[in-house]
Amino acid sequence: MTTTNGVKECVPPQLDNLLKLDPYLEPFQGEIKRRYNVFKSILKQLETEEKGLDTFTSAYKHFGIHVDAKTNAINIKEWAPAARAMYIRGDFNNWQERQYPFTRDEWGVWRLTLPPLSDGTPAIKHGQIIKLLIEKPDGQLEDRLCPWSRYVQRAEKSNTYHGVFYNPPADRIYKFKHPQPKKPERLRIYEAHVGISSWKGEVATYENFRVNVLPRVVRQGYNTIQLMAVMEHAYYASFGYQVTSFFAASSRFGTPEELKELIDEAHRLGLTVLLDLVHSHGCKNTVDGINMFDGTNGCFFHDGPRGYHDLWDSRCFNYMQREVMRFLLSNIRYWLEEFKFDGFRFDGVSSMLYHSHGIGHAFSGTYNEYFGLATDTESFNYLQLANYVSQTLYPESITIAEEVSGMPTLCRPIAEGGAGFDYRLAMAIPDVWIKLLKEKQDEDWNVGDITWTLINRRWSEKNIAYSESHDQALVGDKTIAHWLFDSDIYTHMSVLAERTPRVERGLALHKMIRLLTYALGGEGWLNFEGNEFGHPEWLDFPRAGNNDSYHYARRLFYLPEDDTLRYKYLNAWDQAMNACEEKYKWLSATNTFLSRRHEGDKVVVFERGDHGLLFIFNFHTNKSFADYRIGCGRCGKYKVVLNSDSKSFDGLGRTSDKQVFLTEDIKWDERPFSFNVYTPCRSVLVLALTGDVN
Repeated sequence: MTTTNGVKECVPPQLDNLLKLDPYLEPFQGEIKRRYNVFKSILKQLETEEKGLDTFTSAYKHFGIHVDAKTNAINIKEWAPAARAMYIRGDFNNWQERQYPFTRDEWGVWRLTLPPLSDGTPAIKHGQIIKLLIEKPDGQLEDRLCPWSRYVQRAEKSNTYHGVFYNPPADRIYKFKHPQPKKPERLRIYEAHVGISSWKGEVATYENFRVNVLPRVVRQGYNTIQLMAVMEHAYYASFGYQVTSFFAASSRFGTPEELKELIDEAHRLGLTVLLDLVHSHGCKNTVDGINMFDGTNGCFFHDGPRGYHDLWDSRCFNYMQREVMRFLLSNIRYWLEEFKFDGFRFDGVSSMLYHSHGIGHAFSGTYNEYFGLATDTESFNYLQLANYVSQTLYPESITIAEEVSGMPTLCRPIAEGGAGFDYRLAMAIPDVWIKLLKEKQDEDWNVGDITWTLINRRWSEKNIAYSESHDQALVGDKTIAHWLFDSDIYTHMSVLAERTPRVERGLALHKMIRLLTYALGGEGWLNFEGNEFGHPEWLDFPRAGNNDSYHYARRLFYLPEDDTLRYKYLNAWDQAMNACEEKYKWLSATNTFLSRRHEGDKVVVFERGDHGLLFIFNFHTNKSFADYRIGCGRCGKYKVVLNSDSKSFDGLGRTSDKQVFLTEDIKWDERPFSFNVYTPCRSVLVLALTGDVN
């Protein structure tokens, strides 16, 4: 049997493994096979029509504007199928309109070669402003930026961007010095935005991040950084999610060479670097974006209603259009190859996967929701292609899906019929914590519901857990620290100030919430910069509503360095959690056993990992328990490896870090051994078998 594209129908080679892991997929294997066959059909077409995937994804090397290294001629190549004519103009020709016309081929690809000047140098100089002049179908002329631009800048006294010819001399091109790290077995991610990574009310730079922030990330014990807002975006307050130039590193923060130096330094420090990749939609700007590039509503995006995202006020890509596919898949390779990013966090995957974009869609978990007509399978196939490109060309690369619906197979290998992601973000977890802090008294917390949310994931698909991210830090929302400390975060965080009940509660729960999420919620961990020490300010980018102020578009990294402030204790707890995970490697463990969720006592007990690691949480507001029996799976002596009540973390010091517990042959909570502990209220104790890890 053959598909409509003449490719022999085939079964995903490892489909049986997928069905064994999740038998509920059995009734939907026909749809899984269909999606896989479309994916294979596309690969076959690229092989026969485009000289293979390697050539196809190298398009960034010849589309756009390039200088011939041998002749210094400038070759320009653009796709604009509906345009009637195309020209280039700029500083180099005093902005004459029709001096340099392009020629068009049958596929709508326009080409132009500018010969070198009489002195042998390129006709356009490095740093000169340039634009493409497009004659639209209606005959009107319109200046546009090259969609493949490597560097664009905000025009002086304007909110729009212009193209900049980027061709620095050889001695100013950064050359990477350090090898990229191998794919970490366990991701501890520090999510960061270069522009806000300073205490000053200004746009911070790649250089500042390299010099001042990278060492901090390493000290805190993270092994991965996830950089937001790198892809150029005209509107700063969009947090980088309204991309206008997909191949340009944001010029707000510096040059592409300075970004490369940042990434190279991160690699020297042993850090993996992920890019926040926005392929789920594109900014609707026309003056400095790619929307209506050829003068029509289509081109890179779907025409008609399917091409518009009403909630985000943006455009939706036509993923199966060959030139769009070339553009986006080349974009993936570009960031991996030219900047040596180690992978991506794919933004807005839930929006891509459904025709509704997930708007007003309360996912119940019924499998019909995932394999019915509501699913945009073209987007699913694009994601398969994107992961295939990343994993085939760069096997050590990592891909993470921002996806909330729980789409099955998303994080399973393509060979099984999956989309191929390594991880998905556990997006339901932050909502649970915020809902509890906002709507319920502490004594009404249901520890069974909390832990169920943390463990309720497809066990065969890895998750990145986080208690909060950049979303909660934005103005209009509240971080966990803001919910806990409220106004005391501004008045009582000095060690010399009164330790109010609100501060005491906040310190305790901030530590407990983060560790419970970290230890139980996934196979990776993510923290947004500043949240590790309870950053006291919300995040607000300059906009009309705040008089274009940069005052709150910053991170006060000096706070945890001040010995007189309590932020240092939350910062130390963050370091200690990461150090404990590094030593005991619980994120990669698959043998988690949740032995106790006692609603009356508000106690949660579980084991995770191969080192007898035992977590004991007491969320009770006022009850501490002496001689509280704890079940465990292994016999021997247990020592304290992490204690939130320790004075070193601004705890009350009610338990000693030097305690040792000897197990007894008493079965408890379905565990073969047990022992008694003292568990103070609002505290967590982490124990490990002595002598198990050096």
